[in-house]
Amino acid sequence: MTLDSLIDKQSVLASLKAANKKQLLQELSHAMAGQVAIDHRVIFETLLKREKLGSTGIGQGIAIPHGKVPSISRVYGLFARLAQPVDFESVDGQPVDLVFVLLAPEHAGADHLKALARISRLLRDPGVVAKLRGTDDAEGLYAILTEPAANPKPSASAA
Repeated sequence: MTLDSLIDKQSVLASLKAANKKQLLQELSHAMAGQVAIDHRVIFETLLKREKLGSTGIGQGIAIPHGKVPSISRVYGLFARLAQPVDFESVDGQPVDLVFVLLAPEHAGADHLKALARISRLLRDPGVVAKLRGTDDAEGLYAILTEPAANPKPSASAA
C-alpha cells in the first residue's frame, strides 16, 4: 500500500490553524468531509470516539487520528502540517504539528491496519519528518509523502 493510494494533492494541508485538539479534529473533519462526501459531524464523532480510547498522538509531534466509517468504500487519508503545534495529549506530552488522518470503511480490517502501519513507519523516519517540517507548501508536502523512497515496493526480482 502506497500513500498515493490514500491521499491526493487536495488532501494535503500545508498550514492548518487550530487552537486546541478539539478544534483541530473539527478542522480535519471538515477537510475530510469534502473528500469522502460524508457529513463532517460524522467524521468528527468518529475521530473523537477513537481519541476517548486513548490519544492517537504517537509522540515526537506526530498524531494519526483514525476511525472507521460505515458509509465509505475505501481507505482515505489526509495530511496536515499545522501552523502552530497544539497539545494533543500525546504519549510523550509533546505538542503535535504533523497529523495524518485515516478513515476506513467498517469492513476494512486488514487494509485499515496496513495503512496505519505504513503511515506510522513513514512518520517515524527522522529524515522524512525533518523534510515535512521544513516544507511550507502542499505540493512539496505531497511530493515528500509520496516519493518512491517513502513508499518502498515489495521486493521483487529485478529483470
